[in-house]
Amino acid sequence: MTASDDAPISTDRFMFGRAQRWLHWSMALLIFAAIGLGIVAAYYPSGQQPRQGLLELHKSIGFTILALLVVRIVLRLISGEPPYRRPLGHLTEMAARAGHLALYGLMLLMPLSGYLFSGAGGYSLPWFGLFQWPRLVPRDHALSEWGQVLHDRGAWVLGAVLALHLAAVCWHQFVKRDEVLSRMTGRASES
Repeated sequence: MTASDDAPISTDRFMFGRAQRWLHWSMALLIFAAIGLGIVAAYYPSGQQPRQGLLELHKSIGFTILALLVVRIVLRLISGEPPYRRPLGHLTEMAARAGHLALYGLMLLMPLSGYLFSGAGGYSLPWFGLFQWPRLVPRDHALSEWGQVLHDRGAWVLGAVLALHLAAVCWHQFVKRDEVLSRMTGRASES
């Protein structure tokens, strides 16, 4: 046995990089904040405070999520995904890929449909009170309604996919007791 045989295997190669982890958790917080703000705003009368302020913040967070998504996709293409110590199994791997693809698609759909709803409806396109995003779509009532339908239906789908994602994380963490969560927390798994 050589000295290198006794050396511990670096756990870093089994974890996502620091930037990928930061983007994941930051975006998760922003997504839950945007969902919460959207739900609360729906209970107030249209065109009045505090609804207007809540929606301004909701839109600003949505634009931030869209910008971070672009960075996240580029980083994922450059850095890839770390290997697993033990393979998950074909069916679990397929489900994970489908779930992540759905999440990425929804992270794109929600801000874009919100933009379409607001932009075509003549509503504000704010970013935290610092500026307004350019209006790239014409004012068009039918187009705005289509954006609203996509945004509203997408919110329900996003809620369902997030619930499945969280259930899968809990299953991996508490039932399987594998390394899935530790790959995104940066803490070495005890498995």
